[in-house]
Amino acid sequence: MKLVILGGGFGGLKLARNLSNKPGIDITLIDRFNYHQFQPLFYQVATAGLDASNISFPIRKVFQKAKNVHFRLAEVKKILTVDKKILTDIGSFDYDVLVIATGADTNFFGNQQLIDHAFPMKSTVEALQLRHRLLHNFEDALNAKDANDHNLLSRLMTIVIVGGGPTGVELSGAIADMKRYQLPKDYPELDFSQMKIYLLEGTAKTLAAMSEKSSADSRKYLEQLGVTVMTNSILKNYDGEKASLQNGETIDTSLVIWAAGIKGNVPEGISSDLVAKGNRVKVDRQCKVAGIRDVYAIGDVAYMEEPAWPNGHPQVAPVAMQQADMLASNLRRLQMKSGKAQFLDFAYHDKGSMATVGRNLAVVDVPKPKLHFRGFFAWMIWMGLHLMLILGVKNRFFVFSNWLYNYFTYDQNLRLIFKEFYREKLDRIESGSGMSKLEKPVETKKTVPVPQA
Repeated sequence: MKLVILGGGFGGLKLARNLSNKPGIDITLIDRFNYHQFQPLFYQVATAGLDASNISFPIRKVFQKAKNVHFRLAEVKKILTVDKKILTDIGSFDYDVLVIATGADTNFFGNQQLIDHAFPMKSTVEALQLRHRLLHNFEDALNAKDANDHNLLSRLMTIVIVGGGPTGVELSGAIADMKRYQLPKDYPELDFSQMKIYLLEGTAKTLAAMSEKSSADSRKYLEQLGVTVMTNSILKNYDGEKASLQNGETIDTSLVIWAAGIKGNVPEGISSDLVAKGNRVKVDRQCKVAGIRDVYAIGDVAYMEEPAWPNGHPQVAPVAMQQADMLASNLRRLQMKSGKAQFLDFAYHDKGSMATVGRNLAVVDVPKPKLHFRGFFAWMIWMGLHLMLILGVKNRFFVFSNWLYNYFTYDQNLRLIFKEFYREKLDRIESGSGMSKLEKPVETKKTVPVPQA
């Protein structure tokens, strides 16, 4: 069986690992990055809590001992389902079975102003660009203070996070901890009592997918940390200096972080008739794409309905990994030509959900038995679980070391601004290299001047 997997995220990587060194299966794993990204900790990279290398792991290293797994660094252009062929920027690949595990990307809902000016955080590169902008704003705030430009100073020290899900809540708490512990030591000339952090959520509560207790606790913790939580508030537009809300209110800010929506990365070649809400590919209970022979989809890009989840599964890592386990078992049955055997149907086993809000603060929900934890104990559970899920002993060691150092010193040594990295990105934009907008560092003339040679 010639198996091609598109995407090295949680689902694609899990599937390839389950089938590595299995006789009769030849696997080609294709991804546009040569590393696996641990997405739950992107916010810590963006807030200088962790280095990008701590949460990234080379895909080739994962499969050094796998004789049947071949990795290719490529960008998928189109899937030719009739010819059972995949077109990429490095050539074409034939397949017997194709698994789409391309994950999800930021959904700006077609708002061009937000695309141009707001910062997403769905990749390591975007987390680094956000860190650059966050830190550079405080450097610019010093110049605004010296120039007595109070309007500019206020904008530079105001941060708006859009989206009250786990990403928005964790990012808001991390920035609030920076404001409390690190930034006043780095910038003693600035008055951080004037720094404002807003969290905008379109529904009536934060962490809407979790329990009522977790929603209430998360909001209480954020407000204790100094975050202004605005529920039932929808961001309408942002021009780089002013965030306009749907209710007519405005917030002057030089930094808007968008964590309010995601959409599936559906490759070209999949009919629009097979795409459901959220840009996700419709699949059956065995992850087969409807109407296409030998094509499957798992993870964030797949839309599956089951009795317990009539509106589709949540787009989280456990769903992708459980689907990969089920699909690996079914593909083994298929490869061994046991066609009469009963193939497994997928049923998601929700083991719980959690979110950290700040130092010593987190919330955890366990569905069976129904339990709720909060505060320090929940924070310890959150750290322990995430530490176990990170790939590589070395990465776990460095993440744990960074957390330990930060806990006892209330500080971190990763607040670095790489100007050459940033200038290279700007040069590529100006030269029209075709870099996607989601990769672009956002340039605002008043707040982030292009570094001079």
